[in-house]
Amino acid sequence: MFSQWPIRVKFLIGLTLLLLLVLVLSGSGLYTTYAYRSLVKTLSWRARELPPAVQLGRQVSELRIILSELRGLRSQRLSVPVQEEMPLRMWVARNHFRAQLNEVEETLSQYRGELETNVRDGSPIGDNQPEWATLHKIEATLRQVHEADRDIHWMLDDSKVGRLDTELERLQALSVELPSHLHSKIGGFAHEVRAKYRTLIVGTWIVSLIAGLLFLLLLRLFYQWIFRPLRILISGSRMVATGDFNYRIHLKTHDEMSELADAMNDMTERFQLIRDDLDRQVEERTRQVVRNEQLASVGFLAAGVAHEINNPLASIALCAESLESRVDEALDVENQDHIIIRDYLRMIQTEAFRCKEITEKLLDFSRTGQVRRQITDLGELVLGVIEMVGHLGKYQKRKIELDVTEPVLLSVNPQEMKQVVLNLLTNSLDSIEPDGLVRVSLGRRGGSVELAVADNGCGMTRDVLEHVFEPFFTRRRTGQGTGLGLSITHRIVSDHGGEIQAFSAGPGQGAVFQVRLPLVEKEHENHCQAA
Repeated sequence: MFSQWPIRVKFLIGLTLLLLLVLVLSGSGLYTTYAYRSLVKTLSWRARELPPAVQLGRQVSELRIILSELRGLRSQRLSVPVQEEMPLRMWVARNHFRAQLNEVEETLSQYRGELETNVRDGSPIGDNQPEWATLHKIEATLRQVHEADRDIHWMLDDSKVGRLDTELERLQALSVELPSHLHSKIGGFAHEVRAKYRTLIVGTWIVSLIAGLLFLLLLRLFYQWIFRPLRILISGSRMVATGDFNYRIHLKTHDEMSELADAMNDMTERFQLIRDDLDRQVEERTRQVVRNEQLASVGFLAAGVAHEINNPLASIALCAESLESRVDEALDVENQDHIIIRDYLRMIQTEAFRCKEITEKLLDFSRTGQVRRQITDLGELVLGVIEMVGHLGKYQKRKIELDVTEPVLLSVNPQEMKQVVLNLLTNSLDSIEPDGLVRVSLGRRGGSVELAVADNGCGMTRDVLEHVFEPFFTRRRTGQGTGLGLSITHRIVSDHGGEIQAFSAGPGQGAVFQVRLPLVEKEHENHCQAA
């Protein structure tokens, strides 16, 4: 199911997995870092409470020492009613007591400030509620001490001195209790940190395992969706590049990679078709070149043979005619032998003239050089040939149709073009039944004039189509013909810069001879370009 998704969807899935991998690793790392940061911050803040707490205990101890000195002076039993008459030593000790008490208050105020600035992060070591409770007790005790110190003669009263000593004792106990809270928390913090450390270690391993699995899953998906199809495409492209055009690339995915493979397969198939078509055209052009070379060779041969044979044939015909005229008076028409002699002489004349016609065709076939051309209406030319052929007795029962859509003017040799039309028309008429049909069409097709002669006659095989324009090749049903008509037609069409082709679906399915002539005479066009 996943293989049928588009690549953009697969890319988003891979990107999501990669993002999840980064988030998991980043989250675990950030959590560990912030936990360590919070712990260090809490310890640093709580560590700042210890100096004022220790100092507070020391100052309270000094207060008790000063009070002990006052009690020692009080034991001397001095009785003076007013402050001015107090001994100097008691006066100095009392002032020292008040100064020390002020220092205790300043230290306590400093400790309060540290507690207020402490950030509570929810950890046990960050909980300062016990410290606040002890601080409130210390403040209450200090108020009691201040209340007793308001009386300027308190050092003369044993009860007041005793009560103040009790408060100071309590204050000392509280000041000693104040750092004990933090010490106890630090003492139990090792166990707490050990448990948290183990939890973080297990969590880190789990997160690392999950990240590794996600990474492996991402690699597998990228291999199946990207790398493997690319490898198949590259391998298939190399197979096609080596010339194996029958090779086709097959991908099981239905994404853009599969579309690319289908496009490459279509391109290979089209290239194969184009190559086959080019091979066919090259083969056809090669056959045409070979045919033209054969026609040229036969033309040179025909020219020599025709010139050598023409004179003896003329002499034979002339002698036979002269002999017939001389012996005609001496022949007895009743004598059977004389009749045979006369018939033989006439046969000699007929066959000599027939051979002469053949040599003239050979000369016409081999004739080269510049032909005299003029602007001719091919429609009227074709119509004249059809009317001429229609008067022949053996073609009167055969039907000829002419299809000319518009006047077609072209620079051609009229006599040669008449011979082309006549050869094609008689060839088609000889190949159809007495009630058959020959259709002649003429019109413009792009940059050329197209003349087509189609019949519903006996048709041609593939072998006949390959040799139909070769000299002396004939397949007429009557058994007559020299086999030079279509060869001469091919030569005339080639001289006019055109081409002629024969088509047939097979025996009994008729045939089509198609002549294409350029609208612009090539020699005239080249002459104009040179000028």
